[in-house]
Amino acid sequence: MSNRRGFIQKSAVGAVGLTIGGMSFSAKSYGRIIGANDRINVALMGCGRRVSSYYNTLKDKSNNVDLVYICDVMKRQREKVGKDLQGKVEGKATLINDIRDVFADKQVDAVFNATPDHWHAPGTWMAMEAGKNVYIEKPCSHNPREGELLVAFQKKYGKVVQMGNQQRSAPESQDIISQIHNGVIGKVYKAVAFYSNSRVASPVPQKAPVPEGLDWNLFQGPAPRTEYMHDIWDYNWHWYGWVWGTAETGNNATHELDVARWALQVEYPEHVDCEAAKRHYADDGWVMYDTMDATFKFPGNKIIKWDGKSRTGVLTYGADRGTYIYGSEGSVFVDRGGYKLFDLKGKVIKSSKSAGNEAGTALGGGGDMTDSHIKNFFAVIRGKETQLNSPIEQGAISQMMCHYANISYRIGKSFDVNTKDGHILNKEAMKLWGREYEPGWEPKL
Repeated sequence: MSNRRGFIQKSAVGAVGLTIGGMSFSAKSYGRIIGANDRINVALMGCGRRVSSYYNTLKDKSNNVDLVYICDVMKRQREKVGKDLQGKVEGKATLINDIRDVFADKQVDAVFNATPDHWHAPGTWMAMEAGKNVYIEKPCSHNPREGELLVAFQKKYGKVVQMGNQQRSAPESQDIISQIHNGVIGKVYKAVAFYSNSRVASPVPQKAPVPEGLDWNLFQGPAPRTEYMHDIWDYNWHWYGWVWGTAETGNNATHELDVARWALQVEYPEHVDCEAAKRHYADDGWVMYDTMDATFKFPGNKIIKWDGKSRTGVLTYGADRGTYIYGSEGSVFVDRGGYKLFDLKGKVIKSSKSAGNEAGTALGGGGDMTDSHIKNFFAVIRGKETQLNSPIEQGAISQMMCHYANISYRIGKSFDVNTKDGHILNKEAMKLWGREYEPGWEPKL
């Protein structure tokens, strides 16, 4: 890092300066102090499918932000984002390859971390070490140990870290969860969270030259080095093994399991049981499960179930994703479109439909919930709001449920959990608590 600080003080070697908003400014013009004029200097870290979900808030002048860096390890991706936003947002964004050069710039206030899963936690704690606030996409961690580390780093550096489980910022979800907590369906005892998608066959990875414009070493970052295989870098890394991805549970269950845990007001489960397997396109490149049924038993005789179907689009519950919450006096269905409140006979007695447009299973997603979630992030940075809707210490617990399910699948066993610290009471499972890092990339707290 010390060798990189000269980058900011000199010319941006290998980077492309991009004027956005019609005016060019020097680096010194970004030396604004939050509180003096509330301007927040923002950097984008990762320019894949999720990045476009930030466009609305970056374009909204009421958010009072300057976009100062667009960073991605693939040249054409950062160039596309630069082209998408040119003349539409405030600030002069430098297109850049290496996020460590962004971290070295003291003028950057906040980073949006939309990288692959194996970069989420390391990129976030590196940003905190450099004094940045972070909006970190789900999954916030690649493994349970990284969730613990994120919370520890946040406590040490005191930065604002919001996890991108944006349904926490949906007015309808906030409304019905508050009603549930106030007893609208009596004593809550169970939640069923689900996801159904029709993902098609994935290519079988083949040895191939590194694509033009891709920094393969930086893509791997904290992960142990391996040779390049065709198509690994572009989304399918989700399904090509545990070095980079967290499977569908880490990819999507995070959202619904978080809503379930929020509704039931539970933290760590007592017991985890999981059945999962790859059941579709037997000969394709997908190496993880594509179907999962997991059960989490909590203190107080509360249960959360996860029904994940990645490659069969049958709408078992009448929607492609969402959460049912059951109580002694009724039940609730809640998703990104709003909620329905049922009595014990199954009659809808109240409903609320979102006027927003948050995406469901579409790649990348984005919409009004994401916009509100980011606004909350900005407001807490400025001190205008005191509470994040999804602070990292809560996001990390919800993420832990995904890790539990994945670990149970990988060892083929159920297990008990210490409800005080979340540690698994199984030696074989605890071998998967963390992961191996490329030498020099190990976390240092």
